[in-house]
Amino acid sequence: MKVLYISNALTHYYNLVLSKLNRVPGIELIVVVPRQSNLHVGEGVYQTRDGISFKVYELEDRHFLFYSSFKGLAKILHDEKPDIILIVEQYLLTLVFNIPVICAIKKLRIKRIMQTIPFRIPRFEEAKKRLMNRTDIFQKYPRWLNTFLHKSRMVALMKLSYIYTMKFAYNIPDALLLYIDEGYDIFGSYGVSKDRIFITYNSPDTDKLFEIRQSIAFEEPILPRNVHRLIHVGRLVEWKRVDILIRAFSRIKLKYADAELLIIGYGPQEQALKDLADDLHIGADIKFLGGVYDPKILGRYFMASTIYVLAGMGGLSINDAMTFGLPVICSVCDGTEKKLVRDEFNGKYFKDGDEDDLFEKIIYLFDRPQLLKQMGLNSTSIIKNEINIHTVIKGFLAAFQYVSKEPK
Repeated sequence: MKVLYISNALTHYYNLVLSKLNRVPGIELIVVVPRQSNLHVGEGVYQTRDGISFKVYELEDRHFLFYSSFKGLAKILHDEKPDIILIVEQYLLTLVFNIPVICAIKKLRIKRIMQTIPFRIPRFEEAKKRLMNRTDIFQKYPRWLNTFLHKSRMVALMKLSYIYTMKFAYNIPDALLLYIDEGYDIFGSYGVSKDRIFITYNSPDTDKLFEIRQSIAFEEPILPRNVHRLIHVGRLVEWKRVDILIRAFSRIKLKYADAELLIIGYGPQEQALKDLADDLHIGADIKFLGGVYDPKILGRYFMASTIYVLAGMGGLSINDAMTFGLPVICSVCDGTEKKLVRDEFNGKYFKDGDEDDLFEKIIYLFDRPQLLKQMGLNSTSIIKNEINIHTVIKGFLAAFQYVSKEPK
């Protein structure tokens, strides 16, 4: 079975997942990605070809009024003749507006699967209400055009047309691959039947991470032992809310003078966060370690820490931390945290954006070392037995099998 995956990036962590999928007997994976940086990749996202075992095509991506597609994609389809197209949501409207691609799919009788994390997708009725009250969809247009659209009655029609176009588009794929259970309700509101929806959850290659954990277990620690060391991993961007973590940490220092904070990641907020730490007189107690993409080095930092804290949006870093035996403190992430972090079992939730609550949750765990230890064990158990690379691969294969059985 040949699968053509149309993606927005080659990220270091997902390359390992796709390579694992490509090694499944009977599966041949080919990946199409943008040749250059594009609108659908967040700032600071690290991309690489390391760890891949699949063929990659880099194509020029083209952005139109409200959809994106690839130049030359139809030719790739004719050349490769895949059985299945797996397409990320950012390029879904290719299946609506790219006529050469649509014709190739029909001629070759290719099955279609969409993949997305739907935590940002509102239910249909809510989406209609939001679109009638928001101007985001037109912000990329020139100001004069934006003004004209909003002064004319055309804007209401365009917004309504857009949401109905998306409803139509969500029903084109033969199956949907989603990360969270809420996807049943979200896409059900757009008319997608439940039997076409497959939940994979989200995970890095946990087999590889457990191998690394075992290999470094008896190595010299990368840092001196400190039972009051926190760690954060993620891009240094506004929605990660690392500023809240730094402010909460400055208060933690008043109770635990030996407390330390490791911040791993690059991003546009790096200097501002360093300045904030200096202003709070805790710069010496926070280590900004930059981007760490070697899983062995990252694993050593996890194993030298006591609690993983995610103050804002994110998701996959939680899996990493739990694989290396850390309790997790987080709030609202991308929805995957609901399956991973269980209050009082392997971590704590704090109120979204609430610095005081985050501070209290960290102190609560630091004050209970035995609970911390048990939570770390519970984190590892969840990854080993419930949410891992095998869960993801199983979800992929179930969707592949479903669309393959459908009559062409």
